[in-house]
Amino acid sequence: MLSLLSREDMYGFELVGTISAHIEISEGTIYPLLKRIKDEGYVTTYLRESQEGPPRKYYRCTDLGRSVKETLETEWRKLVLGLEKLLFNMEGEPQ
Repeated sequence: MLSLLSREDMYGFELVGTISAHIEISEGTIYPLLKRIKDEGYVTTYLRESQEGPPRKYYRCTDLGRSVKETLETEWRKLVLGLEKLLFNMEGEPQ
């Protein structure tokens, strides 16, 4: 979520749709995570009028959120590289 929100502000249902296009996830998972990252100070919220109904709550990544995102992406890359080393030898064949 931080990766998406560091690129652009999004509202909850929009996040659900974007994430679920790539992995199986439900609204029941997204909204508690949004609350948690808001409570941690990684995102802020604001209301924006909508032509399709009531105002929508948008989420915006904070500077702290961007910093945490960078740290998590670095850790992810290290994990992936380590797993590749465990799974493949120098020629790329499974061990």
